[in-house]
Amino acid sequence: MNLLKQFINNTWVESSSAQHLEYYNPYTEQVLGVVSECSTDDVNRAVQAAVKALPHWRCLSSQARGHYLSCFADFLEAHKSRLVREVVQNNGKRLLEAEMDIDDAISCYRYYAEVSATLEDEQSIHHPSYSITRCYEPLGVVAIITPWNFPLVTSAWKIAPALLAGCTLVFKPSEVVPLPEQSLAQAAIEMGLPEGVFNLVNGGASTGVALTSHPDVNKISFTGSNSTGSAVMRMAAKDVKDLTLELGGKSPILIFPDVSLEAAVEAVVSGICFNAGQMCSATSRLVVHKDIEEALYDRLSNAIAQISLGDPFNQSTGMGPLTHVKQLEQVNRYLSLAKQEGLEGLTCNQVAQRPSTGYFVRPHVFRNVPRSSCLWQEEIFGPILCTQSFRNDEEALFIANDHPFALAATVICEDKEKARDIAKRLQAGTVWFNTEQVVLPQTSWGGFKHSGIGRELGPFGLDAYRGVKHVMGPLI
Repeated sequence: MNLLKQFINNTWVESSSAQHLEYYNPYTEQVLGVVSECSTDDVNRAVQAAVKALPHWRCLSSQARGHYLSCFADFLEAHKSRLVREVVQNNGKRLLEAEMDIDDAISCYRYYAEVSATLEDEQSIHHPSYSITRCYEPLGVVAIITPWNFPLVTSAWKIAPALLAGCTLVFKPSEVVPLPEQSLAQAAIEMGLPEGVFNLVNGGASTGVALTSHPDVNKISFTGSNSTGSAVMRMAAKDVKDLTLELGGKSPILIFPDVSLEAAVEAVVSGICFNAGQMCSATSRLVVHKDIEEALYDRLSNAIAQISLGDPFNQSTGMGPLTHVKQLEQVNRYLSLAKQEGLEGLTCNQVAQRPSTGYFVRPHVFRNVPRSSCLWQEEIFGPILCTQSFRNDEEALFIANDHPFALAATVICEDKEKARDIAKRLQAGTVWFNTEQVVLPQTSWGGFKHSGIGRELGPFGLDAYRGVKHVMGPLI
């Protein structure tokens, strides 16, 4: 059975801990392999390797560091077919979705490699009386912790800008989906990345605690649940570490009465069923105009009935399984709460059959869900859609914005100017109008309110790993 080790100082090493964690294929429910869980001593060795590598790495030019990012992209491209298979096997997402993920990761590394060509580490600031130089410096050693829903994508969003900024890092992928991320270590070996710049540790919560609480870690970048994010924030507070948190979402999708019902239903289904709804940006709150409410629900019912559950490697599969059994239990718990609350489920003419194996749950839609309901308020991370209707624009905006999360939103409206105006008035870090959920490396990712702190991607993602210093003196 495949045993995943730790990658420290460019070497695969055995953990000093005797603890092991199994990771699974969510479709077959069979064990794929075993993770050797990091001990506190292992984490310390990884951090110290990053500390030792920092002086040399930070002194390299941005262009030199960018070269290594190109090498990461080249490696992912060369091994794409294998990586796609590993993502499908370990995560359970459909083949098409896994292919999109690898392409997104490659694009991220390439984007920051391109940025490196013109990146300035110093700028002269004109002043009549003083000589002023603005310097951009790496924050230091970075702890990176990613979730299980988008392997290789979320890590690229963090690793690429951190390395370009001149930081060294220790990366802990999710213990639930660790397999695809191990290839990043192999990429580091093949490209000749200097020792200690990139370190990878495997493990669960105890490994995460050891990493985020380490006194020599200067920056933490975490993506995951709000409960864990709050714990990470408390850890960071002890040493006043710099922090980026990308947390939960409960994103709205607003449907206006002038739209094509077919296009609207396609957007609604994609927004809640892509990756089996396991996205922080999943548009799990449907806000629809009363004039088209019943017609939309009728078409939505038919569309959901046609979604086939099955083997994620099968091209005809409409939705794969949830990624792990605990997530299946989580979603089923919310379905039980919906029954207790007496929520009205949308009736489908057919019911997608659950395969004999796999962590499957069919999509559910609940109509007219009170805003006080936990299904409306809380992130479920599964294909569960809650709806409300509106009569006018102001009511639509109030329903959408009256929520503790503010990560993303979608507007479907034939009037493009109105769609853009509504998008600007929504409280969210990213708003799509009349398009699918596309996240480009040139833009940004992150939200307001309970959805986190800071931004990733674009120049904002790079700035998250650089500090600003001004050097001042008399005119020379």
